[in-house]
Amino acid sequence: MKVIAVANQKGGVGKTTTSVNLSAALAAMEKRVLLIDLDPQGNATVSVGLQKGDLAATAFELLVDQQPLSEVATPLESLGMDCVPADGDLTAAEVALLSLEDREQRLKAALQAGKSLYDFVIIDCPPSLNMLTLNALVAADTVLITMQCEYFALEGLSALMETINTVSQTVNPALKIEGILRTLYDPRNALTNEVSEQLHQHFEGLVYRTVIPRNVRLAEAPSHGVPGIVYDRLSRGSTAYMALAGEFMRRQEQNKEHS
Repeated sequence: MKVIAVANQKGGVGKTTTSVNLSAALAAMEKRVLLIDLDPQGNATVSVGLQKGDLAATAFELLVDQQPLSEVATPLESLGMDCVPADGDLTAAEVALLSLEDREQRLKAALQAGKSLYDFVIIDCPPSLNMLTLNALVAADTVLITMQCEYFALEGLSALMETINTVSQTVNPALKIEGILRTLYDPRNALTNEVSEQLHQHFEGLVYRTVIPRNVRLAEAPSHGVPGIVYDRLSRGSTAYMALAGEFMRRQEQNKEHS
């Protein structure tokens, strides 16, 4: 089982869209996938068709009450994957965790039970570096960073890299970068190309070849409660996410060969 945290402390950079569509694309490739929504906004939860008002158990119960993973993970039969959902209660989890022992290890401990059940666990992190994000980074094997190629993006990226370094030096020495994904991509924009160029220079080998374009169909999909790749599988956004899943899997194979 491999655990991937999808992170960036900046909001609106395609984190949730990527978590949801990569999970669905891997499930479509017959991988056993668990999507964990760790964002109190619960956008990933809604994007896979779960209603926030109807949830029996969420990531709150998993982290704070230590309910078993098997009771919290909701099967999404139409997508062939499972989801640990989130709602506004997670904001309270943030506070509740502060007074608990092993507070940053809670998610890692909860996922031990899923080792034989899943090939991939994908965690949609909140857009801030808080106790929930820290739980994700401690539980994760790798971090997939989504970013928009714009003026302040590189600054945010260096702050995130510092956090990842701190976590790997203290509580999770095995943590690595899975890859950097350029989202909301517009090749006609000179700044986009400039930032892209800088990314390739600084993070050689980590930047995915696949880019995710700005795409109306991807943006519409959550309101229909399905991932973009299901809502309109022929849209530019959907074909980009299917390509990303292919590139992601090729990297997994290469890493296996090298390890």
